[in-house]
Amino acid sequence: MKKRIIPCLDVDKGRVVKGKKFQNIQDVADPIALAQKYNEEGADELVFYDITASTENRNIFIDLVEKIAAVTSIPFTVGGGIRTLKDIQLVLQAGADKVSINSAAITNPSIIEEASKRFGTSKIVFAMDAKQVGAETWNVFSNGGKKDTKIDAVEWAMTGEKLGAGEIVVNSIDGDGEKRGYNLALTQKIVETVNIPVVASGGAGEEIHFTTILQKGKADAALAASVFHYGEIKISDLKDYLINQNIPLRRNT
Repeated sequence: MKKRIIPCLDVDKGRVVKGKKFQNIQDVADPIALAQKYNEEGADELVFYDITASTENRNIFIDLVEKIAAVTSIPFTVGGGIRTLKDIQLVLQAGADKVSINSAAITNPSIIEEASKRFGTSKIVFAMDAKQVGAETWNVFSNGGKKDTKIDAVEWAMTGEKLGAGEIVVNSIDGDGEKRGYNLALTQKIVETVNIPVVASGGAGEEIHFTTILQKGKADAALAASVFHYGEIKISDLKDYLINQNIPLRRNT
């Protein structure tokens, strides 16, 4: 199974932003320009999150989804504010290849099952924001990482698979924007528990972090944002590095 490198665009009010542990959000760049750049650099996929759509209880910016889809040729996942099957349909029609569901699954788990049956398992990504709450214990958090749902993250991953999701994205709130490495223990636990692909998110800071999470962590893909946005790591250089580490990649640049 070849591994994937996935840049992530966290978008607020039409701009790519980034913070640390979901706090101190700063403006970064234009999402269309970044999407084009990552497409050219050889990213395997691209993720777009409308990070305030759920908390503001509004629909996702469909026009922006269409514009990003128009400048990319790689698989494109969209999340944020997805609450209904109609939302999913609109996002897929706008050019997304997959839809990421996070908050809506917490309040209405059946949406994963209904969506996977209607649109296909491969179109539905089950996303979670997890924070450590004890020794080897992580809970799922909602409301932009502010509310502890008391749901165990590993058990929640199992639920997502049973409901029909085709992939799971595990975002470590503790590691988000810290650049100290991915959450190896959490990722390993989930990978060993489910049989669908697991994407690790939160904590990338150096090239070695990608090697560690893809090899030791057994993640199927590594998602990152700020290290790519600020030019600290170039995707084409990272892929050359990983190939030298004998990590199989989906596509080379």
